[in-house]
Amino acid sequence: QRQPVESGGGLVETGGSLTLSCVMPENLRRITVMGWYRQAPGQQRELVARLLSDISTHYSDSVKGRFTISVDNGNNMLLLQLNILKADDTGIYYCNTQPAMYTWGQGTQVTVSN
Repeated sequence: QRQPVESGGGLVETGGSLTLSCVMPENLRRITVMGWYRQAPGQQRELVARLLSDISTHYSDSVKGRFTISVDNGNNMLLLQLNILKADDTGIYYCNTQPAMYTWGQGTQVTVSN
Protein backbone atom coordinates (compact mmCIF):
# COMPACT_ATOMS: atom_id res chain seq x y z
CA GLN A 1 0.00 0.00 0.00
CA ARG A 2 1.20 3.44 -0.83
CA GLN A 3 0.61 5.73 2.09
CA PRO A 4 2.07 8.94 3.48
CA VAL A 5 4.07 8.93 6.69
CA GLU A 6 3.42 11.80 9.10
CA SER A 7 5.52 12.91 12.06
CA GLY A 8 6.17 15.83 14.36
CA GLY A 9 3.12 15.79 16.58
CA GLY A 10 3.20 16.02 20.34
CA LEU A 11 1.84 17.59 23.47
CA VAL A 12 2.04 21.37 23.60
CA GLU A 13 0.52 24.12 25.71
CA THR A 14 -1.96 26.64 24.40
CA GLY A 15 -0.14 29.26 22.36
CA GLY A 16 2.69 26.94 21.48
CA SER A 17 4.00 25.79 18.10
CA LEU A 18 4.75 22.57 16.26
CA THR A 19 6.04 21.62 12.85
CA LEU A 20 4.54 18.58 11.20
CA SER A 21 6.28 16.68 8.41
CA CYS A 22 4.98 14.29 5.81
CA VAL A 23 6.75 11.97 3.43
CA MET A 24 4.56 11.25 0.44
CA PRO A 25 4.77 7.97 -1.52
CA GLU A 26 6.08 9.78 -4.60
CA ASN A 27 8.00 12.84 -5.68
CA LEU A 28 6.12 15.95 -4.60
CA ARG A 29 6.78 17.59 -7.94
CA ARG A 30 4.40 15.05 -9.49
CA ILE A 31 1.54 15.98 -7.17
CA THR A 32 -0.67 18.89 -8.10
CA VAL A 33 -2.70 19.36 -4.93
CA MET A 34 -1.59 18.26 -1.46
CA GLY A 35 -3.18 18.84 1.86
CA TRP A 36 -3.12 18.43 5.59
CA TYR A 37 -6.20 17.01 7.24
CA ARG A 38 -7.24 16.92 10.86
CA GLN A 39 -9.50 14.54 12.72
CA ALA A 40 -10.54 15.89 16.08
CA PRO A 41 -11.86 13.50 18.74
CA GLY A 42 -15.32 12.31 17.76
CA GLN A 43 -15.26 14.31 14.53
CA GLN A 44 -14.84 13.53 10.88
CA ARG A 45 -11.57 14.19 9.14
CA GLU A 46 -11.43 17.66 7.61
CA LEU A 47 -9.06 19.45 5.28
CA VAL A 48 -7.31 22.30 7.09
CA ALA A 49 -4.62 23.33 4.61
CA ARG A 50 -4.13 22.83 0.91
CA LEU A 51 -1.22 23.55 -1.44
CA LEU A 52 -1.76 23.80 -5.18
CA SER A 53 1.26 23.27 -7.42
CA ASP A 54 3.60 24.66 -4.77
CA ILE A 55 2.12 28.10 -5.40
CA SER A 56 -1.37 28.62 -4.09
CA THR A 57 -2.47 27.89 -0.54
CA HIS A 58 -5.86 27.61 1.09
CA TYR A 59 -6.72 27.28 4.75
CA SER A 60 -9.85 26.52 6.68
CA ASP A 61 -11.19 29.45 8.66
CA SER A 62 -10.28 27.74 11.91
CA VAL A 63 -6.54 27.76 11.17
CA LYS A 64 -6.13 30.71 8.83
CA GLY A 65 -3.39 33.04 9.99
CA ARG A 66 -1.92 30.46 12.35
CA PHE A 67 -0.94 27.48 10.17
CA THR A 68 1.35 27.48 7.15
CA ILE A 69 1.64 24.71 4.58
CA SER A 70 4.81 24.39 2.55
CA VAL A 71 7.11 21.92 0.82
CA ASP A 72 10.71 20.98 1.44
CA ASN A 73 11.65 19.81 -2.03
CA GLY A 74 15.15 18.91 -0.96
CA ASN A 75 13.79 16.29 1.39
CA ASN A 76 10.60 15.61 -0.57
CA MET A 77 8.48 16.52 2.45
CA LEU A 78 5.24 18.36 2.95
CA LEU A 79 5.28 20.55 6.05
CA LEU A 80 2.71 22.19 8.25
CA GLN A 81 3.77 24.90 10.68
CA LEU A 82 1.30 25.23 13.53
CA ASN A 83 1.45 28.44 15.57
CA ILE A 84 -0.66 29.95 18.34
CA LEU A 85 -2.13 26.55 19.04
CA LYS A 86 -5.51 26.25 20.69
CA ALA A 87 -7.23 23.38 22.45
CA ASP A 88 -9.52 23.01 19.42
CA ASP A 89 -6.46 22.13 17.32
CA THR A 90 -6.17 18.84 19.15
CA GLY A 91 -6.50 15.86 16.85
CA ILE A 92 -4.71 13.50 14.53
CA TYR A 93 -3.13 15.20 11.55
CA TYR A 94 -2.81 13.44 8.21
CA CYS A 95 -1.38 14.39 4.85
CA ASN A 96 -2.61 13.24 1.46
CA THR A 97 -3.43 14.53 -1.95
CA GLN A 98 -6.64 16.52 -2.36
CA PRO A 99 -8.85 14.73 -3.06
CA ALA A 100 -7.21 11.90 -1.16
CA MET A 101 -5.70 9.30 -3.48
CA TYR A 102 -3.42 7.39 -1.15
CA THR A 103 -4.29 5.01 1.61
CA TRP A 104 -4.43 7.04 4.80
CA GLY A 105 -1.35 6.83 6.97
CA GLN A 106 -1.19 6.58 10.73
CA GLY A 107 -1.22 10.32 11.17
CA THR A 108 0.50 12.23 13.92
CA GLN A 109 -1.21 13.18 17.17
CA VAL A 110 -1.31 16.81 18.25
CA THR A 111 -2.58 17.52 21.73
CA VAL A 112 -2.95 21.08 22.96
CA SER A 113 -3.42 21.48 26.69
CA ASN A 114 -4.99 24.45 28.43
